[in-house]
Amino acid sequence: MNNCDALDRDIPSAVVDCSGRGRPEYVSNGPLPNDESKWYAVVTAPRHEKKASAHLEGLGIHAFLPTYSSVRTWKNRQRQTIIAPLFPTYLFARITLSQRIKVLSSPGVRTIVSNGREPLPVEAAEVEALRRTVENHNIEPYQGLLIGQRVRINRGPLTGIEGHLIRHNNAVRVVLTVELIRQHAAVEVDISALTPIEA
Repeated sequence: MNNCDALDRDIPSAVVDCSGRGRPEYVSNGPLPNDESKWYAVVTAPRHEKKASAHLEGLGIHAFLPTYSSVRTWKNRQRQTIIAPLFPTYLFARITLSQRIKVLSSPGVRTIVSNGREPLPVEAAEVEALRRTVENHNIEPYQGLLIGQRVRINRGPLTGIEGHLIRHNNAVRVVLTVELIRQHAAVEVDISALTPIEA
């Protein structure tokens, strides 16, 4: 029996080189065993978020760029709705670790948030909460302090999402946080749709 015969049969053949060089070697043209896809925070150059996101999608990588709309009034008093990144210079990509070179070599991408040695995954629940909020509600960036009680939305399309309760312009809002990159977003909600979370 040669070295290749002794390999675990569950290892995909695409990651093993049995070309007769005396010992099997792992190559990088496919996912490694247990190389599970996770969400990661990708840092882009300023004003390159949309370009980087589109490029990653073109590579077959699942990218998510949270955006929000705002109305701006120009000097000629014309009003225009602008679609802008919710978290400037950040987007999210669902990848395996073996795909990070594709991400890092993409135009406009600077790095992937890491601990200095390897990329740090973002909680899937946080990304899903952002996605549901962006798709179903008017969301906007939030840079203020997180003051107030932690609450859970108990009805509607955002049911189950948690955040901190704030007041802004006499309206109640829930602040969502992506812990890894310390970015916040606020969404307006009906106070009756909230349940307090005990500390």
